[in-house]
Amino acid sequence: MSRAGGDGTAALERAGAETVKRAVELDLASRFQESLVCYQEGIDLLLQVVKATKDEAKKHRYRQKISEYMTRAEDIKKHIEKEKQDGKYHKQIRIEENAIGFGYEKLFQEYLTEIVSEVWVEDPYIRHVHQGNGRSQQISGLEEIQQSLRNYGVTLNIAFSSSIHDREIRFNNGWMIKIGRGLDYFKKPQGRFSIGYCDFDLRPCHETTVDVFHTKHTKKM
Repeated sequence: MSRAGGDGTAALERAGAETVKRAVELDLASRFQESLVCYQEGIDLLLQVVKATKDEAKKHRYRQKISEYMTRAEDIKKHIEKEKQDGKYHKQIRIEENAIGFGYEKLFQEYLTEIVSEVWVEDPYIRHVHQGNGRSQQISGLEEIQQSLRNYGVTLNIAFSSSIHDREIRFNNGWMIKIGRGLDYFKKPQGRFSIGYCDFDLRPCHETTVDVFHTKHTKKM
């Protein structure tokens, strides 16, 4: 039993060390938003180590490290907040041709904070078969999605426009994401039973660029 507990603590130590190492690398590369997420995850893991270990010297050492990481994380938070207020925040992600690991959750998760209650999606080219081919089929498909979301307490409002040119996803916490190809940046799966048919993290992508901004005022459709 004690060995299992020791193995578990060792695993936490390794995971915590790897996570904060990644946080420092991202920090040095000025990828502050990603760095902050890694610092927070690493701190949480190291706090679990402190709680699990009985070695007082190790507890003291990790508490000092945690304090340093928390201080840096707070500095990054302030820096990001200042960039938001100055309207200067901009992060760019380059998705290479055939790259995998870029599902919607990976792109959007860190911006979907608890205060998000509304999302606006603008896409001018919903034309292909898998997007809803033909006006009647398109409307029917969107209405089906609308009804399904209603069952989960989510309201979907649909509006058509003849003048939209940009592709944007905006959250009412101020984050705005622009994807060069819109949400349809995944390649067609080879078949219904191929890897990536259901899990978009395993689906190859078309080459595109993702730009993330923050604005204090998000316009509504």
